[in-house]
Amino acid sequence: MYPVAWSLYPYLYVDHRRLLRGGREPRKYDPTFKGPIYNRGCTDIVCCILFIICILGYVAVGILAWSQGDPRKVIYPTDSRGQFCGQAGTPLETKPLLFYFNIMKCASPMVLLEFQCPTTQMCVEKCPDKFMTLLKAYTNKEDFKYYKNFCKEGLEGLTVTQILSSGLCPAMLTPSKPFTRRCFPALDQKKGGEITVGNNSKFDDGEGNIRDAKDLVAGVKNATVVIEARQVAMKIFEDYTQSWYWILIGLVIAMLISLLFIILLRFLAGIMVWVMIVMVILVIGYGIFHCSMEYVSLKSEAGSNVTLKDLGFQTDFSVYLHIRQTWLAFIIILAIVEVVIILLLIFLRNRILIAIALIKEASRAIGYVMSALFYPLFTFALLSIVIAYWAVTAVFLSTSNQPIYKVFNETACDHSRKICEPANFSTSSMKAECPDSKCLFAFYGGETVYHKYLIGLQFYNVFLFFWCANFVTALGQMTLAGAFASYYWAFVKPDDMPAFPIFSSLGRSLRYHTGSLAFGSLILSIIQIIRLCMNFLLCCLKCCFWCLEKFIKFINRNAYIMVAIYGKNFCTSAKDAFFLLMRNMIRVAVLDKVTDFLLFLGKLLIVGLVGIFAFFFFSGRVKAFENTAPNLHYYWVPILTVVVGSYLIAHGFFSVYAMCVDTLFLCFLEDLERNDGSAERPYLMSDRLLKVLNKKNKPEPAE
Repeated sequence: MYPVAWSLYPYLYVDHRRLLRGGREPRKYDPTFKGPIYNRGCTDIVCCILFIICILGYVAVGILAWSQGDPRKVIYPTDSRGQFCGQAGTPLETKPLLFYFNIMKCASPMVLLEFQCPTTQMCVEKCPDKFMTLLKAYTNKEDFKYYKNFCKEGLEGLTVTQILSSGLCPAMLTPSKPFTRRCFPALDQKKGGEITVGNNSKFDDGEGNIRDAKDLVAGVKNATVVIEARQVAMKIFEDYTQSWYWILIGLVIAMLISLLFIILLRFLAGIMVWVMIVMVILVIGYGIFHCSMEYVSLKSEAGSNVTLKDLGFQTDFSVYLHIRQTWLAFIIILAIVEVVIILLLIFLRNRILIAIALIKEASRAIGYVMSALFYPLFTFALLSIVIAYWAVTAVFLSTSNQPIYKVFNETACDHSRKICEPANFSTSSMKAECPDSKCLFAFYGGETVYHKYLIGLQFYNVFLFFWCANFVTALGQMTLAGAFASYYWAFVKPDDMPAFPIFSSLGRSLRYHTGSLAFGSLILSIIQIIRLCMNFLLCCLKCCFWCLEKFIKFINRNAYIMVAIYGKNFCTSAKDAFFLLMRNMIRVAVLDKVTDFLLFLGKLLIVGLVGIFAFFFFSGRVKAFENTAPNLHYYWVPILTVVVGSYLIAHGFFSVYAMCVDTLFLCFLEDLERNDGSAERPYLMSDRLLKVLNKKNKPEPAE
């Protein structure tokens, strides 16, 4: 298959020349060209200025958000006065829990619309643990002292009727338990479906009525609908607090393995590639074996034959691991991946040899530019700053609203759900017209110009996050491209190379090509934002924009290489790179993409090794780790975190090789077009590549 492809190449080459005659012609020989051009000017200046202005605006948005926002609104529950329960340094520091005066009022359908129960809420030290009514507690000194913990101030000298009419105390207390920092009735269900609260099926509502415990269910359900999703989030957060140091250890192991692989690739490229291929097959094979063993072991377990459809969605994902169908799905997925990889390796066996030669050449280039191995750490640091700035700004923007109070009442009232001021509500006309109404905290909002444009500021924050993140990635690509291009085009290595290739290329990129970097990353960011919006619309359009995003990334990556070499603007460089690749489509498929596939197998191997170790450690399947592993709600949380983090780390290190291969590949295509192997125009590629491509340099004629 391989000889046939190359035998057809001259005809395909001519066809592409005809097809692209209106585009770029192959480059001519230039005796003055010595690699990356040092005498260059600034490119895409307009986009550079626009990027700087947007960054300054981004800083201004951050300062505005930090001055207006209050993250305490996310951390602490808020009482009816808009005060934060449990906040350190306040009178409520020792009262971290939120207590509802009448939880049954939360059964109102309005709760689902306004996300607020129409009952007084106050901060308490602990939830009530016994049944009690105000009427009975008022006549007992000790009971009334306990009851006051759940009342407002100013009870002295008031009768029960006056206390209740003023809304200073709840009419009753029910045994409750804290859940997400809120007190909810301790409901239980006995055999036969009977609902109880505090082991009682009946309770006194404080108004002389004996009610069923099941009457509390609707109120609890609606009260928890707003925060039900937080339960899983809180458990996940707790798992992170228990396992964060083990996660860091796992990520450090991934980093060390990645670094070891890169170093071994530097010296043993051919052997390491085949080792990676075999190891990936073995790791996936072990995954199939382990899933099969789990599938067989569950055969005799009660309830293991329940289908995933019947089980439905469960917040506790560990439940799925007790279902045989889950492991069967894992077996099928891993088997398909295994077969696809083996088939690709069989059909690409000849092309893999060529790709290995290109990886060996990349290893040689990295040997001359060893500092490139540590450049991903710089990229990680910049991306961490971008992510942290976006996250902090997003939190402060989302918490920069003001507390809004609304009128809540039990009887018909014209002012119901209207905005009110709690400070003067008792003397207002609203209170006079609706005597039983209350002015309670409803939600966070605002009517100022700033609050009206909060959504716009959040969108600006997201867009600048994408732009800055893509800019950082683009800077890394151009820096590495410039460094490796200086290696390829150096006639005498390393004498004709800069003393510090990475620093030299980074300086050129920032000094001359910030505009080009901003231009390319702007286009990509716009595509990503549109694709993000399309996630909520048609799947067809989402797929189209996914393809467009991949194409733009491909064009940008190669455009940055050409900018690093020739110093031209982004559009010209993108056009040159595109037509150069189009004139060599067969070679692109044979060399570049197969090499990417081999490097992807390396990432897959690292993720598989670290993932297997994380699974056995956090799941407690190995007795040696039983006492060491933390107790978790969901052990898949740290496992997924380690797996995703390991892939990102491996991708960061292997991206150096990927960028090196892409740069050398473009340089090699330029070399083939500029030179012909004669004594006057010798190829600058290595002897290894010359041999693989069946090319050779003619010796200089003897004098």
